Amino acid sequence: MHEKELSKNLAVTKRKAISLEEIEGNKSIYDDFDPNFVRQVNNSILNIISETYFRPVFIGFDELPERNDPDHPIILASNHSGMSFPWDAMIFGCGMQKHFDYAEDKTFRAIIAPGLSGIPAMHPFYMKGAWKVAGGVDATFLNFETMMHYPKGHLLIYPEGVPGIGKGFNNRYKLQRFATSFVKMSLKHKTDILPYATVNAEYTIPYVYSNDWVNKQFNKIGVPFMSLGIPTLALIFPFAFYMAFPAKMHFIKGTRLSPYKWTDKPYEALTDEEINAIRDKIKDSMQDDLNNAVEQYGKAPYQIKEFFSVIWKNRKYFPYNLPIFWPFIFHEFDRQWIKERKYKTQETIEIKTGWGTMLRLLFRNPITIFYFIPIIGWFFLIFMGNRKWKKLDELGKPLDES
Repeated sequence: MHEKELSKNLAVTKRKAISLEEIEGNKSIYDDFDPNFVRQVNNSILNIISETYFRPVFIGFDELPERNDPDHPIILASNHSGMSFPWDAMIFGCGMQKHFDYAEDKTFRAIIAPGLSGIPAMHPFYMKGAWKVAGGVDATFLNFETMMHYPKGHLLIYPEGVPGIGKGFNNRYKLQRFATSFVKMSLKHKTDILPYATVNAEYTIPYVYSNDWVNKQFNKIGVPFMSLGIPTLALIFPFAFYMAFPAKMHFIKGTRLSPYKWTDKPYEALTDEEINAIRDKIKDSMQDDLNNAVEQYGKAPYQIKEFFSVIWKNRKYFPYNLPIFWPFIFHEFDRQWIKERKYKTQETIEIKTGWGTMLRLLFRNPITIFYFIPIIGWFFLIFMGNRKWKKLDELGKPLDES
């Protein structure tokens, strides 16, 4: 999430509080989430990608904990996996929704960077509005404060922010500096923080590094960082932008924390130095949990023998369980969801797989050919993606309807 921007907004909370009227007027964000969208994505796409490629393991999440205060959600927090498209967040979020049968009061809504929801290329294969309709909420102070009154489920935040994504493989599993937004919300509303460790997702794109000067150049076009390594191929072949190796992801529930119990002062009386000290204590606890999780579950990030066994058992999905072919199934999902208006009818989206379907999917979604055309493909994807978004805006934003 966009922690730096959010923290600047939160810094003024002691001088100007958000009014109840503002919160009430902003509660429309509660209705952006469409559980049916996540269900359809799981059934038609992630059952292929998640179960036969990333093979996620959820440890300690048989049940989510109850709120310590019924009026305010618990804040889940995890480490970022560096230098890649946020497949780990997608796999965790969709997997948890599926586990709890898409019940809104059982799972969570994620606080996300505004840039993630505003840039077409930062959506999975240009699927307009996908982050928000899947439950994401733009990281602004008003939105965060409003979601602290959300009557269902919990919240999810990545407190390292964008620097956590761009930290480079050399800093894997080293938590970057936390901003204080989620700490302030926990203190203000006296709600618990539930950390969890994301392990092995660092290996979706291994041996990739970051350079400040290069990142600044990409910042000018709205891209938060540029990976230096294998993903640099994305500058040539667009499909590489979404590339990921088959890391077997593990998500391990950590130590539940109650920061408001660590001080006798009310939130309004705490100084910035005291809040920063509480933040650092939370970070140290999360780092300890992460180190232990890596030690236990991070020894063999790919588990290659199991990977090939799973691929063979699920060969009916081949080749769409390999990243180079993901554009075909994502764009076919998008076509059915929007052009066939299945977002309204709630009809089941069905994507037939197998080698014999390749030409049909390409014919239905000719944009997919540009993912494999070097350099020029980017210009066509950006042009066609932006045009599609503009057209959907004119038609009434079908993905954004509740």
